[in-house]
Amino acid sequence: MFRTALRNVLAHKARLLMTMLAVLLGVAFVVGTLVFTDTVGNAYKERYLSTLRDVSVQATPPFDEKSGEPGTFGEDMLGRLRRLPGVASVTGSVEGFAAVAAKDGRPLGEGKVAMAGNYFPQPDGKDDRHPLTTGRAPSGPDEVLMDTSTADQGGYQVGDTVRLAIDGPVLHRKLVGIVRTDDTSGSGGTSVFFDDATAQKLLLRPGQYHGVSLDAERGASEQRLAAKARDLLPEDSEISTAAQLHAQQRAAAAEGADGLGQVLLVFAAIALFVGVFVIGNTFTMLVTQRSQEVALLRAVGAERRQVTRSVLIEAALLGLCAGAAGFLLGIGVALAMRQLFASTGSGVPDGPLVVAPGTVLVSFGVGVVVTMLAAYLPARRAAAVPPVAAMSALHTPPPARSLRRRNAIGAALIVIGVLGVVFAASSGEQGRTVVLFPSALLLVGLIVVTPALSGPAIALAVPLLRRFGVPGTLAARGARRNPRRTASTASALMIGLSMVTGLTVVAVSATTSLHQRAENAVTADFEISSRRGGSLPASVHDTLAKSTAVTASSPLRQSAVRIGGDEVNLTGVDARSIGALLDPGFASGSLAALGTGGGKNLLIDTSTADLYGWTMGQRLPVVYRDGSRGTLRIGGIYRDDEFLPATMMPLATLQPHLKEFEDISVLVHTEDGDGETVRRSLRRALDQNPLIRLRNTDDLAGSAGGGDITLLLNMLYGLLAMAVVIAVLGVVNTLAMSVFERTREIGMLRAVGLQPEQTKRMIHLESVLISLFGALLGIGAGLFLGWAAGRMAADSIQGYEMVVPWGRIAVALTGAALVGVVAGLWPARRAARLNILTALKTD
Repeated sequence: MFRTALRNVLAHKARLLMTMLAVLLGVAFVVGTLVFTDTVGNAYKERYLSTLRDVSVQATPPFDEKSGEPGTFGEDMLGRLRRLPGVASVTGSVEGFAAVAAKDGRPLGEGKVAMAGNYFPQPDGKDDRHPLTTGRAPSGPDEVLMDTSTADQGGYQVGDTVRLAIDGPVLHRKLVGIVRTDDTSGSGGTSVFFDDATAQKLLLRPGQYHGVSLDAERGASEQRLAAKARDLLPEDSEISTAAQLHAQQRAAAAEGADGLGQVLLVFAAIALFVGVFVIGNTFTMLVTQRSQEVALLRAVGAERRQVTRSVLIEAALLGLCAGAAGFLLGIGVALAMRQLFASTGSGVPDGPLVVAPGTVLVSFGVGVVVTMLAAYLPARRAAAVPPVAAMSALHTPPPARSLRRRNAIGAALIVIGVLGVVFAASSGEQGRTVVLFPSALLLVGLIVVTPALSGPAIALAVPLLRRFGVPGTLAARGARRNPRRTASTASALMIGLSMVTGLTVVAVSATTSLHQRAENAVTADFEISSRRGGSLPASVHDTLAKSTAVTASSPLRQSAVRIGGDEVNLTGVDARSIGALLDPGFASGSLAALGTGGGKNLLIDTSTADLYGWTMGQRLPVVYRDGSRGTLRIGGIYRDDEFLPATMMPLATLQPHLKEFEDISVLVHTEDGDGETVRRSLRRALDQNPLIRLRNTDDLAGSAGGGDITLLLNMLYGLLAMAVVIAVLGVVNTLAMSVFERTREIGMLRAVGLQPEQTKRMIHLESVLISLFGALLGIGAGLFLGWAAGRMAADSIQGYEMVVPWGRIAVALTGAALVGVVAGLWPARRAARLNILTALKTD
């Protein structure tokens, strides 16, 4: 039986090629995910360990409760640590924020890490944390270093003048060297480094450090050095040895990589699940074509289990070949994934590919197991065929009773799945933990009843197919000939498109809701704020207010006051212009209240009202920061929104009580809208300060999550594309087998006048029909699952409303039709080239 299986594999090389492609693509995705995960984990580990290259003991000071800020170590502490026995060197670290502009003035790394630090040379003049690649170390307040990634982004070379900002106006520093650092590599962030004294002055305080690390002499014990350092350092300082730091970094790297790997493996599982349909279809057709051969084996004494074993051995051989090819292709998939994540600025570090021995075993194991599982039912059916019936070509399709039983089971699964999904959707965020199981039941139920649905669906398409004449009528009959096969082929495409549609519905609905809320709440063209997250100097608003391009502007200036026993942050706005900049949705009152009541009216959002129990018209006694007292009246309550301040009062009332004028943001309305030309004009007015961030409503929506959702959706599209490709291979395989089965029938049609072009059209129409059938099922299921996912996400996404992306659905249907056209090319060409006499002689 082994020789029989091997002969069958060699005899049907072309027919099994598509099946092997489906298996190897699924295996490649699994292998690629495992290799990518191991590679990322190793790269993170190496990146973290490189920052600890010469660190034996690391210490961080305790939090300073009096100042409310992180504690520091002084120069004297570093001197005392240097005198400890066994210490080779001591390094003090200063870390902070510095926004950097490119050479052309545009800000670098917006939304990413903008890191600044100190270059702390040892006696040899080098800082091993930041190895120099070109240039020299900084030696004064007007010099700076930059890492290679920042230099590449900004177009800088040694000798150029760098524009940067810490917390105020633009600073100009000469670039004297470029260093290699792993802190922001690949993340799109920026890093700059000053000499020790300059870093302390700009980022901390003179003579102070955020932390300290000790390098032990050769042979010295890290544990003993840590114990001696503990006696010198302040109580509650955090002290770790190199071994402890390495263990922590390894755990952090593994945790991050494992989380990403689990997500990717889910999509690999989907791809393999789709591949099961292709494999099952192929073996079903191969076994059916060899029914007489199987009957002869049974007649000469082969037992049923031997026939089953023969088909399974055939599947195992195919799985071994697919596993080997999939393993090699998986290496390429891992390389492509790494490049994709690097191009998105995700912060995934670079590093050599890591192929673990277990990954090799998984590739072969998955290939063999998946293929044998998919081939098991066809193998059982082959063994169950009565020898006499097969030899006399009397074997018929399964009786209608088995199909009725299948339909009943499928309908029950659909009902249970729908009810479970609806229950999970009505449970809000709590439903996320239970929705996956009923969703899976729903999809499985659809797969089970798809043969019953294929007949009515194809009947609905018949009037359209008749417009193509005889080829259209024959295409409908061909698709309806074997409902199980048509359903299995369409189901493979349905799975992929249901995932794509569901994700698209949620993503489009979420981003549309965010953009709509931003546009409704913020009528200003730009919001100007600090990239550091702090306050802006009042000079920013003064500069913008003088610009001829600005028609209305208002600072948002905050101050903490006491109302009753509570400390509350109040936001002062320009009462005259705020109506042109914000449009809150009021439950009671209006913005006009800011200009009435002698400037004593306060507007609050619903969350603030609920938190403090304040009501419309209530008068509140206020104690300002300067100690003066007053009374404010609630003049309006508006719906809370993340794009709006929680409170608003006239700036003219709040400002006299402030010692320093600093704004959390500035809103401006311009004469020419929010285009790039206006943005550049405003940046020039602000001296192209990289610390200052200008955002229009699209940017605000993106920063609130819209940009991340779009990026995630595009990545998921790429991952699900593998499942769609496998589904396309299934359509090709099914049609190729169908053409082989119908060789004699096609010969007869050609003999009675069907032209080669008509034959091609018939196969193409059948392919398009199957593809569109699967696409419509997938889109319908995806819309329902997208609705349910949206209901669960509505609690965390304010103003969420389901939006049906008709344009993308139309693109998906068009894509499915194109899939049908492309998938039918080879089978149609083969059918049109059949020799009529040879085809008529075929059994």
